Amino acid sequence: MVNQEEVKPEMNVKQTTAAPDESATTGEQAIATDAAPTTTDTPADPAAVIADLQQRLAQAEAQAAEYKDQWMRAVADYRNFKRRTETERAELIRNAGTAIILKLLPVLDDFERAIANVPPEIAETPWWQGTQLIAHKLRTMLESEGVKPIEALGQDFDPNLHEAVIYEDAEGQEGKVIAELQRGYLLHDRVIRPSMVKVGRG
Repeated sequence: MVNQEEVKPEMNVKQTTAAPDESATTGEQAIATDAAPTTTDTPADPAAVIADLQQRLAQAEAQAAEYKDQWMRAVADYRNFKRRTETERAELIRNAGTAIILKLLPVLDDFERAIANVPPEIAETPWWQGTQLIAHKLRTMLESEGVKPIEALGQDFDPNLHEAVIYEDAEGQEGKVIAELQRGYLLHDRVIRPSMVKVGRG
């Protein structure tokens, strides 16, 4: 038996690569070229650019001026508020003791009346000298708080400082204070008690 070799025929497969269609590529490029927008850089008008910049600058300057004006007003308001607050505080401190001072003035009045009418037999006694010392301390304490007496006797009558209790005929003393019935006092140049006086007339 004869072995017959099966001979398989070689199959030469010829692979061919399709070449690109040059005509199609050229057409697409032409379409893309036609579709692309044509841009041309037009130079801006220098005068228009300058005018626009000037307008923006003017707006910025106007806004800056407005902000500055508002800031200056705020600063002025704050300074006025601070000054007013300090003034009110100082006034409150200065006048805080007015009520107490008004209660002490009658005590000082009593001391001064006693000193003016002291009997001669006790004028040189240690007791009376101690009384005078107390009156002096009270007067000094009131002065340190800003209390000072109102000048009245011999002065022209001033309704802002004096309270006329009696009018009395006095030649050449028209409108003059001829007697002081009760001493008046100022507290930091403000009248806290007017002087009660007798005023000349005629």
